[in-house]
Amino acid sequence: MISTERDAIRRNDVHDADLGLRIPARYRHDWALFADWCAAADRSPIPASPDTLALFLGEHPAAVATQRRRLSAINAVHTDHGYPAPGRTETVRRHLDTSRAQRLDRLGRILMQRAVELPTTGWPSGLFGRRDALLLVLAATGMSFTDLTRLRRRDIRLDEDTLVVITRAGERLRLPADLETKCNPAAIYQRWADIQTFLDQYPGTHLLRHHLTDPTMIIADPLDAEQARQPLLCPIDRWGHLPHDQAMTPQSVSGLVRAHLSGRAPMRRALPVPLQDDVDTGVEAGIELDPGYYERGIAARSRDHEALEDLADVFGEIEARADALFEDLREVLGGL
Repeated sequence: MISTERDAIRRNDVHDADLGLRIPARYRHDWALFADWCAAADRSPIPASPDTLALFLGEHPAAVATQRRRLSAINAVHTDHGYPAPGRTETVRRHLDTSRAQRLDRLGRILMQRAVELPTTGWPSGLFGRRDALLLVLAATGMSFTDLTRLRRRDIRLDEDTLVVITRAGERLRLPADLETKCNPAAIYQRWADIQTFLDQYPGTHLLRHHLTDPTMIIADPLDAEQARQPLLCPIDRWGHLPHDQAMTPQSVSGLVRAHLSGRAPMRRALPVPLQDDVDTGVEAGIELDPGYYERGIAARSRDHEALEDLADVFGEIEARADALFEDLREVLGGL
């Protein structure tokens, strides 16, 4: 019975001769509209980028129910042919739900304002402040907390003064400076990138705390393959240690965002850092040895050699006695 229904569905499928796709009959009209628009706009219908889909929806206004039906068709064709669904991204969601988009915009402005207020220098306040500022700026885009934890260092870059983020779904988010909140996402990202670059060159927290107290210019080399795969947002322990290969959990990201929004984020005051001259290993003053130092040492070693040369015989005698006691004990136990 089930195989008969499947055969009937396949007989009702429509083939897109140009793309070599099997389109379910119920999606034929909506897919044809999208494919025709892509051909006219010189864009690929499959796999379609989230930007392409958002532009398509913008140029074909309709009721929310109609737009959702179109998205279902486009998503289904993509997943049926092994591609990620382009309609499950934040950009497309905002097109479908304007009230949600307005709510996220208001929330995003608050998050960016909180990011501007965080410290960028001092130990360990500057370390937490730089990471949390980038976290809040990325959360302001509406990305899910899970997607934030999946970002890798290779997924974020600078395009002049604009921060560009590429999500796991292929969505490209552009974050320019915001004049209202005086938030510059590119500068916020660069400050955190400097931390990760510094740790690439000087692992450990000893030199990092001096860098945060008195920042110096960091020259960044292109990321190698291992660095590119490292998480963008890392947990920080109370000693300021950052495990490069460990990403934050969605729960910890959610907790931090909510804490900053409510004004209950932990206050990390800057701790005094000893001057670099105070912690460097000093050079000991020159020591003059007694002229008879070496002769006395040779004499002591010769004396000890003579005093201890009989120890081998003593240890051999002890071992022989222990073996004899063991044999006597085994005979006693065997006679029981």
